[in-house]
Amino acid sequence: MISGEIEKLYPSAKTLVKECVASRIFAKDATLYGFSEQAQACAENFMGWADLASHPQCDVAALQAFADQVVADGLDTVILVGQGGSTQAPMTMTKYNKQDSNRVKFRTLDSDSPVRVRELLASCDPASTLVVISSKSGGTIEPRLLLCALREAFAEVISEDELRSHLVAITDPGSDLEKQAREEGWRAVFSGEPTVGGRFSALSVFGLLPAALAGIDLDALLEHAREAERQCSEDAIDNPAINLAAFLYDNYCAGRNKFSFLTPKRGRVLGLWIEQLVAESVGKEGQGILPNIEIDSLLLTDDPGDRSVIMYLTKTDLWDERRNFEMSLAYIDPSIPRQNYRIDSVEELAEHFIMWEYAIAMCGYLMKVCPFDQPDVASAKAAVLGILRDGQPAPDYEEVFTDMVNMGTVEVRQAPAFEGCEDVRSTLYALLSSVQSGDFFALNAFLPFTGEGRREALEAIRHGVAEAFGVVSCLEVGPRYLHSTGQLQKGGPNCGVFLILSADELKDIPLPREAESLGALAKAQASGDLLTLAGRGRRCVHLHLPDNSGVTLRMLARLIDETIAEILSDRALAEAAAREEDEAVEAANAEAANAEAGERVEAAEVVEDVVAAEAIGVEAAAGAVAES
Repeated sequence: MISGEIEKLYPSAKTLVKECVASRIFAKDATLYGFSEQAQACAENFMGWADLASHPQCDVAALQAFADQVVADGLDTVILVGQGGSTQAPMTMTKYNKQDSNRVKFRTLDSDSPVRVRELLASCDPASTLVVISSKSGGTIEPRLLLCALREAFAEVISEDELRSHLVAITDPGSDLEKQAREEGWRAVFSGEPTVGGRFSALSVFGLLPAALAGIDLDALLEHAREAERQCSEDAIDNPAINLAAFLYDNYCAGRNKFSFLTPKRGRVLGLWIEQLVAESVGKEGQGILPNIEIDSLLLTDDPGDRSVIMYLTKTDLWDERRNFEMSLAYIDPSIPRQNYRIDSVEELAEHFIMWEYAIAMCGYLMKVCPFDQPDVASAKAAVLGILRDGQPAPDYEEVFTDMVNMGTVEVRQAPAFEGCEDVRSTLYALLSSVQSGDFFALNAFLPFTGEGRREALEAIRHGVAEAFGVVSCLEVGPRYLHSTGQLQKGGPNCGVFLILSADELKDIPLPREAESLGALAKAQASGDLLTLAGRGRRCVHLHLPDNSGVTLRMLARLIDETIAEILSDRALAEAAAREEDEAVEAANAEAANAEAGERVEAAEVVEDVVAAEAIGVEAAAGAVAES
């Protein structure tokens, strides 16, 4: 049973019940999205997710048996290689379950950072590692090239024949990945369901096989899922998906087009799955709802007016951690609309996957956007392939990164809105000073998040912008975000301000084809993102740093902090000058009014004198007449 607290009933809930939206989703009725021919045609091809719990499109027992055999064969580490929807739900389930009972070391690789790849390789033994390549299309560039890097590293330890017995593919039928796996004789190939899109694939083979490998009981997981599917497909006012959809949509209509996701540390990985589902599904055609993950609740002590709150309590063993989270919630302005949920076990995640999938499909219906396509993700991919083919676009300018110590050169590429900026400080000033109330700031980082000082520096930038300007501020991991919030950033409302970061690699990993190296791939993705965002009139800047060391990122954080302080100082001076000008105008107006009043008094006195004189004259004339 989905556990949640609903503060009030939102009006659109009645609309969803009246129009039988929940049952029509379960029935895969594509005419729900008949507001456009394209939306309906897309829905006809991608509503297979709606009944996965009650009608699994894979042999669940076979998946469980395969996973059990892998463990019995002594493979104690699993590396899941993929991108976007192929990895988000598995990462959510395996990370949530890790604290309890994962039976293997489960690692997800969705980063093309050489630092991250080397860290992962150092933590596993190829002889006891299973590599799962997960890609619906089978053609996504990141898993394809990451497989090349892993194969080369594994070949130093095990033979090519043995390596093939360590490889598994999850992909849709007929893909190039399926062809490669079968021709090379991989350990297994599992076919996806073509009518289930990536971000809706949590309970398909893309989510279930990794869950089984980690030791999650698939029967228990699907039992929870079936009950949630029953609830969420009912045309009833107590349907949890209907209430979530109404909460999101009605607040969106009221100007709250963002929500803050608050949860203890264990639940944050669920936030990443929700982030992709929401942003990529309804962030298009100038509309969008932005999830804000991992925020400081102190930013919500006053209602900013543009967001709501969704809170998840999760199983937390430490009393201090539970109490710390509860105390953080006490600071939130009670006027901010809020929805509360609870998850106590990994099996209950399945309930919330279904609730959110149904709710976002309903939001698409209410917002009149197709929730199943991602047109701007495809355009960004095309830009990256063009750069890999034709070469990097020239930077607008280059500059020595810091005057204090020569740490190398930073390349700057910027949107046309910032043309004329010729040094990093002026570019950052122009970018950050464009942030206005109701905007959001995104730090899109193609950088490793591990290692001393790296994540801390990036978080300092993110929180510094949020606190200074009172806006939603997101830290996005590249290239992962290209397959999630990247859609909303390009296709949603033009209220985003974007700083894209990439860096030279001190020890890059070369690749045999398509890209010179993993570092070159990451730089191309960052540049491609800049080109795509700028082409849509977004405020964006790409800084390619000389390296990704913690000290370099801290130096950047310091520079941005100084820039923010300068902007706030200039704004304060401008406001003070404006107040002085207003006061001067008011004083001048008052003086003019006083002068005008004085003139009116003088004029009145003259009139009075004339009248008095005339009265005296009349009186004198009357006296003279009387005497005569």
